[in-house]
Amino acid sequence: MAATKYNMSFTTGGVFHQESVEFAKVFLSLQDWKAVRKKALERNLVRSRTKSSSVRVCREICKRLELLNVEELKILIEGSVQEQQQILWLAICRRYRFIYDFAVEIIREKYLNLNTGIYPEDYDAFFNTKATWHNELEDLTDKTRAKLRQVLFRILKETEVLGKDNTINPSILTSRVVKVVSQQGLNDLAIFPASEAEIKELLQ
Repeated sequence: MAATKYNMSFTTGGVFHQESVEFAKVFLSLQDWKAVRKKALERNLVRSRTKSSSVRVCREICKRLELLNVEELKILIEGSVQEQQQILWLAICRRYRFIYDFAVEIIREKYLNLNTGIYPEDYDAFFNTKATWHNELEDLTDKTRAKLRQVLFRILKETEVLGKDNTINPSILTSRVVKVVSQQGLNDLAIFPASEAEIKELLQ
């Protein structure tokens, strides 16, 4: 069976933390992502200098956030900074299966094995392994590949999954985040560097 094709269009930028919170607020008011994008462009909520850049960023934020349910969006709006970062990491992982798989297969595995550093060579090894099953990875230029790696590490640091020294930060999950995310299944909780015991305790 062919592997699901990876969407590798995450070079648009970083996490867009504050902008995403604003978009979520507008969505809870309008209940329509097309209307959210239109209003965001009218108000220039992403504060882009050019219209083309604004359109691209607005589209990207909406594509991520529309993968969250209403309860997850509420945490994004009302939660602590740490909870907001966790929900944004969740949205990014749901949008990009490549990042999701990297989170589960590399970051969480290393964390559970007490090997807490994530480095460019870890990304390269993961990328090369996946490229044997995904032709879309083989087709990328060296420049694009380097840009994707740069953006992913930027996202990891902006969401504080990694520290500045590329060390994995254990996810201090709240019961609210765990319970809301688990409503769509337990699998998504594997993107966080946390033990099964910690997660199980928060589910009680």
